Amino acid sequence: MKKFMLAVGLLSLAGTALADGGKPCEELKAEIAAKLDAKGVSGYSLEIVDKGSAAGGKVVGKCEKGAKVIVYKK
Repeated sequence: MKKFMLAVGLLSLAGTALADGGKPCEELKAEIAAKLDAKGVSGYSLEIVDKGSAAGGKVVGKCEKGAKVIVYKK
């Protein structure tokens, strides 16, 4: 029973991760900004760039089926 519950949990996490890649970039960017603002983070920027163009920042999200990424810069 424990193995079954673990498998269900892992499959639901995998499904969520795959679904996030297909979101519109502006929608995902707004969600990430809301989370950062709720944690009190200030003085940052979020930029939508083509995959592989994230020089000088940390990739914090994927969108448009992985074609673009959202980059966090402090």
